[in-house]
Amino acid sequence: MKEIGKGLSCSSEKETIGELMYIKSVQDVISLFDKAQGKICLVEDAGTTTLGPIMSDLAGIICTTGGAGSHLAIVSREFDIPCIMAIKLKNKDLTHYDGKQVKIITEDNDQGILYQLD
Repeated sequence: MKEIGKGLSCSSEKETIGELMYIKSVQDVISLFDKAQGKICLVEDAGTTTLGPIMSDLAGIICTTGGAGSHLAIVSREFDIPCIMAIKLKNKDLTHYDGKQVKIITEDNDQGILYQLD
């Protein structure tokens, strides 16, 4: 298990494991309609509009922007979905993480750490 990023934990859940899916467009969400269960989605925008249709099926959410008051963070807490906002990833090419098995861990109730498992 290797650490690949840190950010602000915005959920009540302490940890989760799943396949990371980099979401670049609404079309990416549509392609996950029947396959979102257990996925951890990585997005660059802190809004919920894109992830809304699949959010209840997700195991976790990672966002490169936003904070604890962002709509995405608030809705994630309501759904009890582990969420890391404003994550700083070691590799800036987000496509690098697509399809990887990852683990979200919360430390000290406000720091979220993302680990790559494979």
